[in-house]
Order: sequence, then structure tokens, then C-alpha cells
Amino acid sequence: MRNMKAAVFVAPGRIVLDEKPVPAVGPGDALIRITTTTICGTDVHILKGEYPVVPGLIVGHEPVGVIDALGPGVAGYTIGQRVIVGAITPCGQCHPCLDGHQAQCGGKAMGGWRFGNTIDGAQAEYLLVPHAAANLTPVPDGLTDEQVLMCPDIMSTGFGGAENGQIKIGDTVAVFAQGPIGLCATAGAKLKGATRIIVVDGIPERLEMARRMGADITINYRNADPVAEIMRLTEGRGVDVAIEALGTQQTFESCLRVLKPGGVLSSLGVYSGKLSLPVDAFAAGLGDHKIVTTLCPGGKERMRRLMSVVASGRVDLGSLVTHRFKLDQIEEAYDLFANQRGGVLKVAITP
Repeated sequence: MRNMKAAVFVAPGRIVLDEKPVPAVGPGDALIRITTTTICGTDVHILKGEYPVVPGLIVGHEPVGVIDALGPGVAGYTIGQRVIVGAITPCGQCHPCLDGHQAQCGGKAMGGWRFGNTIDGAQAEYLLVPHAAANLTPVPDGLTDEQVLMCPDIMSTGFGGAENGQIKIGDTVAVFAQGPIGLCATAGAKLKGATRIIVVDGIPERLEMARRMGADITINYRNADPVAEIMRLTEGRGVDVAIEALGTQQTFESCLRVLKPGGVLSSLGVYSGKLSLPVDAFAAGLGDHKIVTTLCPGGKERMRRLMSVVASGRVDLGSLVTHRFKLDQIEEAYDLFANQRGGVLKVAITP
């Protein structure tokens, strides 16, 4: 039996490099050799014990790799082919999948999120992919690992927030927080046709990056009250769509307070603890507001479309990779990313 190196959740506060057996390939499965992966904010929630997973689980859900083995029933692919796999791996056959809710595959909330949640994940030398025929997506020639590294989760989630927000041509959109997902939401809002995109963050470098992604106006919340400023900029009307990309009570409430009557609050944050609705901002439930949530759309067609956007040159998300580590340095990478040092946005991890 072959062994591999992997980042393993041990207990809250401890994700360590360990050895695990290379997975055996069964019917419908594929084994990919990871060439590049990354750390997500959700992995940090797992590290801190804010999202529960079983001890001994390999974490990570953003894989780029090469097909190493194919199980019975998986056709149309070749060994050695470069592929990505979405963070969400729908089966494509259950009721939620056939009803258009692939992220909720299996009928349980978040059921499509398997990697690093209910099965071993991508921060390892090898990854077993279930429902491979529905989830393996070949990487076009000419695109590097880092160019497509955001597609499995960050890009799909951020774009999903813009899509589910039902942004229309000419809309005014506010995006609270310009971490990787918020930056992708900003880029997605631009692609959807928003003509006035206002972003909020407290880090100047992220605000500058947001401008490169399509933001028209940036607000540093350390220098100005973003709610008051957005209402001033919109002459008291409020925004058509507000996207929450951090997962805190304050940013969620701020989104609600800048939203016009009949507007959409598109929530992308992962919340821990209690989340409440302020009655005044919610107009006592009578403001025709819509609150929508998004779990990263997955599946091979979603990944193909996202890589098509990257290949077109309409967005450059490779620039979100600010630090690079070997898998052997995964604990160091987690320390940097979890504590947001050195201007980190995303890290590339290469076995």
C-alpha cells in the first residue's frame, strides 16, 4: 500500500502534516495527483473549531491535478490529463441535482460539499474524486495551475453571489469585504452588467485590487462609515444588490442597511454563532427585500464555464495568489493565512 503526505485535522487549533494511505479507486471514482491546491477561509473555520469535522480528516477542497487512475464506469478521460474539480461534487442524479440545486446534492444542507467536510480533501498528494464523470473538467492548454486555481471554489462562489443577486445591467452594487471571495464577487458583478460597484474593506491593498477587478468606488471603513457613505452616494436610494462576503453580524447588517426597498442581499459569508435581523433595517419584514445564500456551484459544466472566462482574459485571478508553499510547509502556510499576515490573499500549495 502506498502512502502519501496530507494535511490532517487533529483537533481545534491543530491541522498537521501526516501520512495517509493513497485512496483505492472504486466504480465511478477517479484518483488525481494534486499539482496545486490552496487554503480557503472555510478551512480556517475548521482549524478554529468553528465548523465541525471528524478528527483524522484530510482538509482542503480546491484541487488542480493530473488524472492518475480511473475507476470502472468513468469514460471520456485519459490518464495523465490535467483537470480541475469543483469544491462541490454533485452526483448529477439525485432529486436536488435534477432540481437544479447541485450544491445540496443528496438532500441534506451542504450535501454537495464533500472534500474536507465529509470525505478526505485536496491538501494532499492524491485526491479521490467521487462521481468523477460529473466532476472532472479538463484544463485547456495554455492555462497554468495558478490561473485556474480559483475556479473550484473562490471564483465559483464569488460569481455565484453576483448571479444569485440577480444583478441587472445598470445596477448599483455594494460588496462588503474584499477578501478573495469578495474580490471575485466584485469581478462577477462587473461581468453581470453592474455599472456602479461600491466596495468596502479596511486594507488599502485590497481596495486597490478591487479596482483592478472592476470596482468603481472604494470605501475604507477605517476612514468613513460605509453605510452613511453608500447612502450619500446613492442619494438615499440605496443599492440594488448588496453582497456580504465576510460572514459577520456587522457586515450582514450593513448590507441590509444600504439596500433599497425591493433590493437583494446576497450572502456569501460562513457564519458562526447567532445571526440576527435588525427590525428597522429589515423594515419589520415589509420592505420586499430578498435575502439569498449561495454555496459554491460545482460540477464539470460550471468549471468549464469558469475556465472559459479565465481563458477569455476578462478576469485575471492568478493575481490573487500572493504566497507559495510546498505541501511540507502546510502548517506554516496555515499560520500565515489564518492570521492574515504579509498581505496574504491566497496561497498556492504544491506537493
